[in-house]
Amino acid sequence: MLKKMIAKLVLFGLLVCGSQAVLQVSISLNKVELSVGESKFFTCTVIGEPVSLTWYSPQGEPIVSTQRVVLHTEGVRSRLTIYNAIVEDAGIYRCQAKDAKGQSQEATVVLEIYQKLTFRSVQTPQEFRQSEDAEVVCDVISSPVPAVSWFYKNKEILSEPNNRFQVLPNNNLQIMRVGKSDEGEYRCEARVEARGEIDFRNIAVVVNVPPVLSVPQQSFNATADAEESVTFTCITSGSPDPEVTWHRKGQQIESSDQHVLGSLEGGRSMLTVRSVGKGDGGPYTCRATNKAGVLESQLVLKVFVQPHITQLRNVTAVEGSAALISCSAEGEPLPEVSWRRGSDGQSFSDGDKSADGRVEARGRNGKSMLTINGVRLTDLGRFDCEAHSRIGEHQKSMYLDIEYAPKFQNNHTIFYSWEGNPVNISCEVMSNPPATILWRRERYTISSEPTANTRVHSGPGRSQLEVTPMSERDFGRYNCTARNNIGARYQEFILAQADVPSNPYSVRLTAVAQRIATVAFMTPDSHGGVPIGHYVVNYKESSNQQWRSAKSHGVQSTVMLSSLEPNTTYVVRVAAVNGKGQGEYSHTETFQTLPIREPSPPTVHGQRGVGKAYRLGLIKQDDGGMPIVEYIVKYKPDKDDQWMTKLVPGVHEFALLQPLQWNTRYSVEITARNIKGLSEPTYFQFLMPQKPDITADSLFSSLGLGTVVGLGVAALLLLLVLVDVSCFFLRQCGLLMCLTRRLCSRKSATSAKGKELEEGKAAYLKLPLKEENGKEVLKPDTIEIKVRGENSHHTNAGDSKA
Repeated sequence: MLKKMIAKLVLFGLLVCGSQAVLQVSISLNKVELSVGESKFFTCTVIGEPVSLTWYSPQGEPIVSTQRVVLHTEGVRSRLTIYNAIVEDAGIYRCQAKDAKGQSQEATVVLEIYQKLTFRSVQTPQEFRQSEDAEVVCDVISSPVPAVSWFYKNKEILSEPNNRFQVLPNNNLQIMRVGKSDEGEYRCEARVEARGEIDFRNIAVVVNVPPVLSVPQQSFNATADAEESVTFTCITSGSPDPEVTWHRKGQQIESSDQHVLGSLEGGRSMLTVRSVGKGDGGPYTCRATNKAGVLESQLVLKVFVQPHITQLRNVTAVEGSAALISCSAEGEPLPEVSWRRGSDGQSFSDGDKSADGRVEARGRNGKSMLTINGVRLTDLGRFDCEAHSRIGEHQKSMYLDIEYAPKFQNNHTIFYSWEGNPVNISCEVMSNPPATILWRRERYTISSEPTANTRVHSGPGRSQLEVTPMSERDFGRYNCTARNNIGARYQEFILAQADVPSNPYSVRLTAVAQRIATVAFMTPDSHGGVPIGHYVVNYKESSNQQWRSAKSHGVQSTVMLSSLEPNTTYVVRVAAVNGKGQGEYSHTETFQTLPIREPSPPTVHGQRGVGKAYRLGLIKQDDGGMPIVEYIVKYKPDKDDQWMTKLVPGVHEFALLQPLQWNTRYSVEITARNIKGLSEPTYFQFLMPQKPDITADSLFSSLGLGTVVGLGVAALLLLLVLVDVSCFFLRQCGLLMCLTRRLCSRKSATSAKGKELEEGKAAYLKLPLKEENGKEVLKPDTIEIKVRGENSHHTNAGDSKA
């Protein structure tokens, strides 16, 4: 540097000394290094008398001032300023000076532009999808070209074969099959050795993991309109945490009263469908979304709908035709439809037929048709349509109405009567729709208006013709005609003259005792056209001419005769009685009553009595023809040999044995006696119970309900009296006090004069009161006791003032 300065001074001296006409041009700097973006100026100085100073660019073109490149010339000096240098500004700049002779001199300066380390488009964090080949971008420039190194966890990443980490020629870092474990902060470091320049950037690498979705349960079942709820669950994972949405029929489900969205820890997302209905069935989609992708899974809700019968109507058919009954049902799954006949409960499913082949059921897909061929009246009634599936059933009923021509219900077509006796000829008709009924006789219609011997009584399904025969011509045939829109029918009745019944036969005695006998007989062959009302049995002693009569109960063919004499021969005969009168008697039958004998052994039954007593029930038996006078009852404990005897009148129905011993077995011998003698004995045994404990419960249990209630009321009244007396003496109140005052006031009113005379003789006794310290003092309101002749009144100060 010193040498250069000396050379310049020598050159300057020589020029000064040699000639003043030669121009000398110099620039303040010969060589300059400038980084991109910096600014610099250069000064060109001329010695001499230049007529022009011009700067030339590295391209050899004169420089003209611009906003970034500015020239400023003053006399022999010219300054070139370059603002915000760019790489294209590099090169040799010349400053040329010319004199008046046109001679020129110039000086040059070398401008070198270099790029400082500059990081461009370096973003952090940089995100990648798991398992893809990631390229971490680090765009750094400089001049000269920088050397770039990468560091991870404070260790330099070296590009080695088979290494997942490689530094690319463009200085980016490539990570093959990037994984979650590769996440972290990486350092991109750039160096320019020539200048010792270094810079770096920390870049966060984030690895996004695509959503992973699992469904614990994919299919759900629910019943519609049963207030059921179903909750779908999706379990998701991923990085970042996926956002879960629910979709149905291409639309996202928003939270509402029916659809409730929720989430729990562990990536659980739920969708609850409340009050599941028929329209809620079908697929639902759970969709998980994050930066790394989208994944979805489908869940299916199968809604079971209870079977419901939608179409069933009543049907009307004509007897003999075909009836078609249709039933339709819906549900999920589609229900099977069957039929049940209400009259006998028989069921008909698809393809079933009745035993006679007239009834057949056909159907599928929730529909069924029940066909009844040759409809009969027995088909009339309720038919149940039953729709059933595995989740429930539904039943509805219809009514099959059958229209038919009139049908006569009574087979009784012959009626009997006699002159002057009215008879009702009944015509009962069953028809649908109801029929009109007319009576005819010999081609003439009998008027519904009453006549001398006919009267018509009509009601629903019934018409009654009342005929009072006046002569023989009123007997004969009568016609009942019934008609509706289905058809007409008629029935003929015969009114015949009645007669008395024929005689009963085969009269016999089925039971004979001392005083009673039972007569049995066969009913007459003919009742005379009029029902038999009863039977009359005549009987008498064989030696007597006077008949006695007994009447049967209704039409019973047995009659009991009573109050007979023992050991006596009787004659008996039987006749039947109807509305016309009494018929002939049967042949007579003779029987003899039994002689008097001892009674049969009595029958007894035991019943525990009260306390130390035992009750023996006596059941009446055959008394041998004479009343039982008494029962002889003998009894004794099994451990004793001595019998005790009790006589019970024959009219009694029981014998009471007492007193007896507790916990002892007794033997009993009972004999019945009438005037003829003694019966065979009847033997009986019984066991007395253990001696009971006498407690309050047993005491009250022995008392009746009325007694217990009476005792309770008496105790309550006694308590009230005690309370009233206590109030009278302690507080001078109560019912007793009120009565006393009333009595005293009446007495004082009647003896006022006597009181005035006696008051002069009264002595006053004042009772001292005690203070708190125990001393006795007298107070104005001291209680006074007025002593009178006969009566004493207790008063206080308040009373005396009054």
